[in-house]
Amino acid sequence: MSRPTVDSGQILDQPPADATGPAEPTLNAEVVFKGRNVEIPDHYRIYVSQKLARLERFDRSIYLFDVELKHAPNRRQRKSCQRVEITARGRGPVSRAEACADSFYAAFESAVDKLENRLRRVKDRRKVHYGDKTPVSLAAATAVAPAPAKAFDNEPVQPHEHDGAGVDGHDGTDREPGRVVRTKEHEAKPMTVDDALYEMERVGHDFFLFFDKQTERPSVVYRRHAYDYGLISLS
Repeated sequence: MSRPTVDSGQILDQPPADATGPAEPTLNAEVVFKGRNVEIPDHYRIYVSQKLARLERFDRSIYLFDVELKHAPNRRQRKSCQRVEITARGRGPVSRAEACADSFYAAFESAVDKLENRLRRVKDRRKVHYGDKTPVSLAAATAVAPAPAKAFDNEPVQPHEHDGAGVDGHDGTDREPGRVVRTKEHEAKPMTVDDALYEMERVGHDFFLFFDKQTERPSVVYRRHAYDYGLISLS
């Protein structure tokens, strides 16, 4: 069920006392472990696999979980020197969450909670039925509906006057290719990267501009090929 990918280094402690609770559901997806300066023992692999099994109920198409552990050998960062990143891959967009803590167990618990919330929101969006309950994209909501054409026009047809329009039907305005013809302003509400990805999926766009709450910088998330995401931030 899991392919070990381990770098020698930091050794994980035993699982916490509350980890031996009720039996978790069986995990059907594959789990790939990656460790950077970390030696991943078998009891941690079993613990992670049991916890990830509960996420499959939100998306039955998930076939792979990537779990990456990183250890920062810096004594000044003892409270956040252990980092865990979880990536869930299925038929839809890739879902990812990460967290830092003073232990790999605490970091994993925080990361799996974030991933569970994200998968739950995606599942809730799939429950929307067709019709009036279907969410309208930002492009459709802001589009200007064309004026209805008259079946019969009783007004006499006026001859074309030379008002600057050419024979190609140009309306005389200064519209030329490559010019900015539309400008929008949105409220810069600070949010996390996960919230920005959620808003991007909600409006159905390929990118989303937001103010990153963590870095306090204007940033853009965008959809890449193979259901991956990208993040651009200003320095």
